[in-house]
Amino acid sequence: MSIELEIISPEKVVLSQVVDMAVLPGLEGDIAAMKGHIPMILLLRAGVIDLYQDNKVIDRLFVEDGFAEMKETGCTVLAKCIRKLNELSEQEGIERLAKLQQEYNSASNSNDTVKQRELIDQIQGANVIIDLAASHKHNQTL
Repeated sequence: MSIELEIISPEKVVLSQVVDMAVLPGLEGDIAAMKGHIPMILLLRAGVIDLYQDNKVIDRLFVEDGFAEMKETGCTVLAKCIRKLNELSEQEGIERLAKLQQEYNSASNSNDTVKQRELIDQIQGANVIIDLAASHKHNQTL
């Protein structure tokens, strides 16, 4: 009982593969895309997409700023940023977080609530990058 999964960034098709299941980081919680799923559109938060085959995780990808279209036989993910976990840099995340916090402070001073909400999502994404990169680095040393 497999589905066709496509993961697409603005630059290219990152992945086109048949999997048993893909667990996606939905805005309101993780959700599994699998055969027979009711059709729906899902907003994604920054997080990890886990790809399953034979009840085992076969790949993990970081995703940010996107959405997924789920159908009974497949799932298409469109996202601004999609990367392998080993491509994430803790230092990059820290630098990004510092820049975003400065932007957030500026938006707070000007009472730009729309910009503040947008920056909160991006700050959460930077924190996810930091956590995933640190965790991946830790697992490599074990």
